[in-house]
Amino acid sequence: MVALNLFVYETTGRALAMGLFMAVRLASGFAAGLTAGGLLARFPAKSVMLWTNIAQASVMLLLVLAPDGLRTAALIAVSVVVGSCGTLFMVSLRSSIPEMVGEDRRSWANSLSITGRSLAMVAGFASAGVVVSLVGYTAAFVVDTATFAVCAVTVALLPIPGGGKRRAGDGSTDRSGKEPDAAAGGNPVDAAPARRRGPVALAALAAAPGLALMVALRGVDALGSSSHNAALPVYSSELDDSRPAVFVSAFWCLWALGNIVVQQLIQRYARRTGQSVGALGFGWGTCLMSAAFILAFAGFPPAATAAIALVAGAADGLTEVSYTSHLQTLPAGLRAHAFGLSATVENLGFGAGMILVAAALDHYTPLTVVGWSHGAALVVAAVFLIRVTGLRRSPPAASPP
Repeated sequence: MVALNLFVYETTGRALAMGLFMAVRLASGFAAGLTAGGLLARFPAKSVMLWTNIAQASVMLLLVLAPDGLRTAALIAVSVVVGSCGTLFMVSLRSSIPEMVGEDRRSWANSLSITGRSLAMVAGFASAGVVVSLVGYTAAFVVDTATFAVCAVTVALLPIPGGGKRRAGDGSTDRSGKEPDAAAGGNPVDAAPARRRGPVALAALAAAPGLALMVALRGVDALGSSSHNAALPVYSSELDDSRPAVFVSAFWCLWALGNIVVQQLIQRYARRTGQSVGALGFGWGTCLMSAAFILAFAGFPPAATAAIALVAGAADGLTEVSYTSHLQTLPAGLRAHAFGLSATVENLGFGAGMILVAAALDHYTPLTVVGWSHGAALVVAAVFLIRVTGLRRSPPAASPP
């Protein structure tokens, strides 16, 4: 993404084009999230993951080979394919993890996956400037093409029972033969009939109020994420106008380090207890993460800001594992639909946030903008925690005779 954004700017000569590129990518991801559940009900998840990687490798190769007169069209194709296929791949992967490793190991697998992604982010951000500066954009895009090809080969080797194909409402169960709970309070969710496949994700959320609020909090959290992503370059320029990239790079490296450390702790917890961190972990993690990002812009000394960045990364990692693991407790027929709806809500929150935040930063300080955005996440997280705690304290309904 570093190379692509810079390449868009150099090709078009307009900063507005970078915003348009991101807008098309987010819109494509939004649309893909709406269709992901239905697509995975028709085709095996393994096939979807394989072809989304092949498509992304192909479109990057197209960008490399495109003549100058077709570069703009190739960039639009890249934004559409990367946005939509990236969302479809993530939804397919997350919804297939319980089938690959078993229900009892999903928290461990999620943590391992997030650790790998954090390491890849550090490597990608650290290498992007070097690769582009020394060997140019073409080399960077060739590397991207190769990574998608490697991912496609890896997907071909993944052990997904039955190819990962699921039918909405098929009544699938986990390996113990029991249908898992979906609601944050432990309320079971029944799969909808196949003829009602379209609204099946909404039906699942309506049947599990705790889960619906969880997805809503994820969307508000995405809005908060857009605020610190947009505000970091502005704040870094205010700190050191001659070297604005230093603070941004250091902050994200420390954030990734905190994320990696907490994943190791979560994996050990999962192995020792056989349990995931749960819905409460998601709520408290969101509170801690939002508070940390607000404090990161408060002008503390470098050492304190470094510690805050570590905490923000650790809390972000905690929320990611707990959220993903909790949605994976849905029955197989509902899982892909819920992840698709979640991806749509997240893309909507982040995209709307980028527009609002960009406008607000022209009139307010980064601390004010981030404070309001993550403050909203704190409020919704508090409501979520109250709701989950209330559901857990409520006595279970008596079973009919």
